[in-house]
Amino acid sequence: MLPGLRKISVLTSLLCIAAIAVFFNSSRNLSVFSLGSHKSSLCSCHKCLTDGDPRFTEINTSSPKPFLSRKIMISEDDFNWWKRIYSERYNFSFYNATVVNIFKTFPPVPDVVEASPDRCRTCAVVGNSGNLKGSHYGPLIDFHDVIIRINRGRTKGFEADVGKRTTHHVMYPESAVPLDNTTHLVLVPFKIKDLLWLLQKFNQGENSAVNSKRMANKDLVMILSPAFMKYVHEIWLSKNGSYPSTGFLTFALSMFICDEVSVFGFGANKDGNWDHYFETLKNKHLRTGAHAGSHEYDVIQQLHKKQKIQFFKGW
Repeated sequence: MLPGLRKISVLTSLLCIAAIAVFFNSSRNLSVFSLGSHKSSLCSCHKCLTDGDPRFTEINTSSPKPFLSRKIMISEDDFNWWKRIYSERYNFSFYNATVVNIFKTFPPVPDVVEASPDRCRTCAVVGNSGNLKGSHYGPLIDFHDVIIRINRGRTKGFEADVGKRTTHHVMYPESAVPLDNTTHLVLVPFKIKDLLWLLQKFNQGENSAVNSKRMANKDLVMILSPAFMKYVHEIWLSKNGSYPSTGFLTFALSMFICDEVSVFGFGANKDGNWDHYFETLKNKHLRTGAHAGSHEYDVIQQLHKKQKIQFFKGW
């Protein structure tokens, strides 16, 4: 592309993002003045996720609580589904004992903001797809209230395309990255060893200074429930794939903690490879392994077509 045309292309992208941001902002303002005519709405957005779709509302309300807490334990049936992911050798009793120990260290009840008629909470779910390269979505992503990143997703050096802010970071031990003191660590446990890893990482004996040099603020730790993972696999994905990907679990989670959801960085790049924006592609035939990547992508596209979410493809 010629230098002049490239500048025009970038300027056009930025203007589009600015226009979308204005739309989001005006949407919030309009909704505040429209509360009188939409008393049944659960949030103050121009259009809430659950508005006008009984089937969607039914699916959401049938979900188990997305996070583990001291008050809510999973069933043995849910545990047995979960333990098959990695052929877990520990039994249900050991799992329950581990969860009890977990809540001696971490918040017993996750800090989840419920929907409210006087609030519009917007979410940006930022995946790691190579289709974010050159997207210039950074300012739009940073405009959201809640910004969720996944696994090794990073911002430094990629701010123009992926933004600067992070409020929640979803990970499992093998994909863990250190977080600052204000970002929620959302653990996706695929096995009991993942819960034990979490306890070990925040062991007081390892470093007696509270939160000093630790990977995250222990008071901002949240743990995805195996029951929720099973629900997403069976209801949202119709049992496609061996189990949901971390990315799709994050997307499903956003539907329960936000009123408006925007999705970025999901799917293959323009050449059909499932690569990451922060890595140099070496394998030209990357696929999604045990996950039903194409099916997960189709579900997100369908929700975009139904105007339940905003899906930004990047290319």
